[in-house]
Amino acid sequence: MQSIIVAGGWLMLPLILCSIAMIAITVERFWTLNPKKVAPKHQLAQVWSWIKNNEVNAERLRSLKQSSELGVILAAGLSNSRNGRETMKDSIQEAANQVIHSMERYIGALGTIAAVAPLLGLLGTVLGMIKVFVAIELQGTGNAGALAGGISEALITTAAGLLVAIPAMIAHRFYIRRIDSLAVTMEQEAVKLVDALHSDRRVDVKS
Repeated sequence: MQSIIVAGGWLMLPLILCSIAMIAITVERFWTLNPKKVAPKHQLAQVWSWIKNNEVNAERLRSLKQSSELGVILAAGLSNSRNGRETMKDSIQEAANQVIHSMERYIGALGTIAAVAPLLGLLGTVLGMIKVFVAIELQGTGNAGALAGGISEALITTAAGLLVAIPAMIAHRFYIRRIDSLAVTMEQEAVKLVDALHSDRRVDVKS
């Protein structure tokens, strides 16, 4: 493996760094964007039980915000439920925008890696072919070792760029899709809460 990296030339270093970043982001986002953590299925039912039992207070709202991303959105709606439906919806939308922005953290970096890695590989290909032509010009075609060095550098960097870019692109598309799905789920849960509280009922937040 070390000999392959050395044969690929100095461009293997940024490709290795890209691969490390891609793996780290993929693992971190997989943990962070777990649907069970982001939008627990029974969280809305728990919130509604608090409302029916008149148990909504500042401590409950704090724990709700800390429990999940969905909890942040529901807590924002509950905090402003006394101010009317539109105000409640606006506060939910604002909280949702912040939550989605947080969920999209590092996803852009994955897309950048997917786009840059093949270009680094292509640059390595070009540099390797330049070495081949320089060797031909200086030594002719009789020195197979000099030609093989340039060709191997060209092929190794191309392969390395693709090996980094392909999983990065797959991960990028996967997490974009997951974020969209989670956003829809959280929107549906928030709408249910707004509709349930719209019958002129207000939730008084106790200190």
